[in-house]
Amino acid sequence: MTALHSTAGFWMPTATLFAALTLGGEAVAFQLTFSVTYEGPTISLLNSGQQPTRITEADLLSFGPGAPGFPGTTGPLPPPTVVLHGDVFGLINYNQCQGHPPGNPCGIEVDSISQGLDPQLVDFSQLTGGRRLWFSVDEWAAGDPISTTSPDVASEAPAGDSSADIFVEFGLGLGPVGPSAGMGTHVGVFDGDGVRSAAPAGNLYPGMGLIEPNTPMPGLPDLGDDVDALDIATVLGFPPGGYFVSLDSAFFDPLEGVPNTGTAALQGVSGADVLLVASPGAAPSVFASAAALGLDFFGVDSDDLDALVLSENGDGVFQPSATPYDWTSGGTDMLLFSVRRGSAVIGSPDSIFGVPIEAGDVLTTPLSGGLSLFPGILFAAESLGLRTVRTHGGSFGDDLNAMDISVAACFDCNNNGVEDSVDISTGASSDVDNNGIPDECEDIDEYCACPSAPGSCANSDPGAGCTNSTGGGAHLFSSGTASVLADDLVLNVDGLPTGQPGIFYMGGNQIALPFGDGLRCVGGGGAGIFRYPAQSNSSGVVSRGPGIVALSCSSFSSAGCIASGSTWNFQFWYRDPAGPCGGFFNLSNGLAVSFGL
Repeated sequence: MTALHSTAGFWMPTATLFAALTLGGEAVAFQLTFSVTYEGPTISLLNSGQQPTRITEADLLSFGPGAPGFPGTTGPLPPPTVVLHGDVFGLINYNQCQGHPPGNPCGIEVDSISQGLDPQLVDFSQLTGGRRLWFSVDEWAAGDPISTTSPDVASEAPAGDSSADIFVEFGLGLGPVGPSAGMGTHVGVFDGDGVRSAAPAGNLYPGMGLIEPNTPMPGLPDLGDDVDALDIATVLGFPPGGYFVSLDSAFFDPLEGVPNTGTAALQGVSGADVLLVASPGAAPSVFASAAALGLDFFGVDSDDLDALVLSENGDGVFQPSATPYDWTSGGTDMLLFSVRRGSAVIGSPDSIFGVPIEAGDVLTTPLSGGLSLFPGILFAAESLGLRTVRTHGGSFGDDLNAMDISVAACFDCNNNGVEDSVDISTGASSDVDNNGIPDECEDIDEYCACPSAPGSCANSDPGAGCTNSTGGGAHLFSSGTASVLADDLVLNVDGLPTGQPGIFYMGGNQIALPFGDGLRCVGGGGAGIFRYPAQSNSSGVVSRGPGIVALSCSSFSSAGCIASGSTWNFQFWYRDPAGPCGGFFNLSNGLAVSFGL
């Protein structure tokens, strides 16, 4: 029986809970939760968790089985798992909205989330000191047209592959950063579906089980998904200090061509308020009012707070920042946010730079004695690599609709403190096979060929295993990659005697000991020897894979489950009754594989 961890509204199998904290056996530093808008096709799908409820736009989601990763040969990744059902947010319409169709507004749209525990930006070199700013955009975003940091919004948007993705900035300068500082950079880390992009660059990065593409067009439902809230959290389940959220406003979306859902108005609040849900199922109360954030000057619910980062100082009362970084004293709260396209505040001068506010800006509370009473721009959209009206022209800029800050990297296979995707994008790591994994993390090396001395009866073959009855040795080689997420490694052997059975096996040590007519190249080490199912050949060639990682985890004990960061040695044993040395069996050379994400 599968054990469950639970609180009200929260159910996750123990195995899934552990997978959220480990990936392929390697510890990772994140628990990603997210939501999707009501407009896309994941709404009403059965989630992949222990309780097969239908996904709604109020539910907090995380990875389903196999994610974050790439779809296998049998089909797409399964839908996300619901880790926190939306009824915990006290939404009055939640129960009646279970199973409602995509594109049908139901009044339960959660726009942003935070546990109030987000890492503080601590000084003016904040994002070079290990902190990372994560974000998502909607399907109408285009990105900086001269960007060269693929995969990014500019590279993915033409194929409709950006709105379900999550990006991380890098190289962000000293803050506050205005639009005149020039264009910044970002790169994709999580892909919606994990399928190689149809964009010209053909990028591949780990998928979340969402549906792409999402081609922008007026009207509903959308063809693909749009990430709507984002939290890289440290607390699983409902946090002791409550959840901080914002809800959807009711004004008209000028690009989608429909009104927003009006979820906030149904709850008696504004879509520009930050709300506190103190306990599961409690009615949300206003924590930070729209007015305190410099919003809703043009009427109640005229603005929509679309993304949220909050470091609450622990007293449960909102103390707005008067100037950036005064929150480090503990006397104020760090509350960063963005506003949705169509918000009335867009175009108004911000209080720090006096420039028009855009939907892609990272905003902070109004600067005391500043240039206006409106929010201040802490990081201009341009500094993140996003398009704006004030710099690029046009009628609408990119909409940053989800955001968070983390300290540790999510994927860092080479342990240099930098996201793998950033290493690849900057050229610090090569990625020759374009699979999103630094090449140094997926080494594959042949070893233990059969030189003249160790051959059992002078049956050497310096390029393969020892010579068999065919006159040459069996050669073990690979195709695919050493990625546990892709699980596309294929082991191939040629030069075999036809019609004879054999077995692929793996172990932790490399040895070179005479065995039968050949050399045994793989030792058990501390874990032991693990044998894959026997197979025969009719043409002197055998292969196994893709799916070797999954098969190891389903067939062997945990000690034999291939994990990211582990190195395994493979060899093929086969019968050879007519072999040259009378041993009746032989072996291929060895193959050492260092697995990465």
